[in-house]
This record gives sequence, structure tokens and C-alpha cells, in this order.
Amino acid sequence: MCVNYTPTRKEQLAQFQVQAEQLDDYKTETWQDYLAPIIRHHRGEREALLASYSMIPKSKMPLGVKRFSTMNARAETIGQLRTYAKPWREANLCLVPMQDFFEPCYESGKAERWRIGLIDKSDFAVAGLYQQWGGKEEVGESEGQQSFSFTQITINADEHPLMRRFHQPGDEKRSLVIVHKRDYDDWLNCKNPEVARTFLQLYPAELMQVEVVRKKEEKSPQQNLF
Repeated sequence: MCVNYTPTRKEQLAQFQVQAEQLDDYKTETWQDYLAPIIRHHRGEREALLASYSMIPKSKMPLGVKRFSTMNARAETIGQLRTYAKPWREANLCLVPMQDFFEPCYESGKAERWRIGLIDKSDFAVAGLYQQWGGKEEVGESEGQQSFSFTQITINADEHPLMRRFHQPGDEKRSLVIVHKRDYDDWLNCKNPEVARTFLQLYPAELMQVEVVRKKEEKSPQQNLF
């Protein structure tokens, strides 16, 4: 499961065919509850907006309920769990644009933070699901005030040559779903949850690249493993 990634820089969002001038600035790394850009289809066009990384942000958790992670949604249960089921049925699909994401690798005998990206070093987008907050139905929200939150969709990666190397030994291996550029609009336009599942595929390992994240004073050589 991915809990940290580097979002696409604001000035680079144009490569996703969206306007970003209206977006406020956001942090250079994204963690739980941080605002980061997502892309959705709105009125027939791609739209970039800032959303909170967690399907249920901390500010929306009911009083007395213990905090639980909603940064990643498992594809196998996304249509069943109450947290995700309604947005999934309503096809609130989005893209999460990024430069790379991070996972722990234990091959050295201890947890090491590894950066994962594409071999051509281009920015990419992963499949996400978003939720809109605000409106008359929400107590405490003024009329017209809206905010957004999102989660990233993950799939099993036990057989993937690269993504199976991450997380603790014995744990199920999971991967974010990197969406092919050719499929961006088809994914965003999809209104049928069962058809949407056909997009949830593992990305070819030979098109991906990893590097160990070391201390700032150390240089981390990139590895092309395939």
C-alpha cells in the first residue's frame, strides 16, 4: 500500500491537458490528509483540482470513531466497503498525477525506502476514486462550500516482477494502478463499475524504474532492473 508519493509539479500539469493556474500551491511530497492535485472529467473536459489524500479526511471522521486509513482502496472490495461503495457506484473516477511513489523494501534485512517511477522519467497518473464534500446535506458546511478527497486504487502484485519486492516478507504484495496515457479519457469517462475494473491492471515492469532513497548527502544510483 502506498502512503507517500511525489505529486506532479504545478507547472507540469499541462502535460495532462489540464489548466492549473487556478490551483493553490501544494507540498512537494504528499502524505495522509495533504492536499494534492487530482484530475477528473467535468462537463466533458479534464479538470484539475486539489483534494485531500484520504477518502475520509481527518476533519470528516465522526466524533468518537478511531481513525483508520483510507489512502488506498483495494480493487477487490472497493464496491463493497461503505467508505468507497457509493463513489464507486457513481463512477467518481479520477487520475492522481505524480512523479514517483515510495514503498518499503526489506531485501537488505531492514526496511529501506525505495522510489518507484517510470524508466523514461516522465510523470504518470494512477487510478483513483474521489469524493466531494459540502452542500446543504452536511451540517456545518455553508451553502456552496465544497472540498474534495481521494484514494488510490490498489491491486494484487504477488506475481509482478518489481512490485512483489516491496513490503514485509509474508505480506500480500500490492501495487498502485498506473493508467496508460491512451486510457486517460476512457477511464475518466467510464460510468460502469464493472467496465472500470478492466482498467485495473499491473503496469509492465520493464517500463518502470526504482532507486533506493538514501541520506541527502549520498547519491542514489537509479536501477533499471528489467
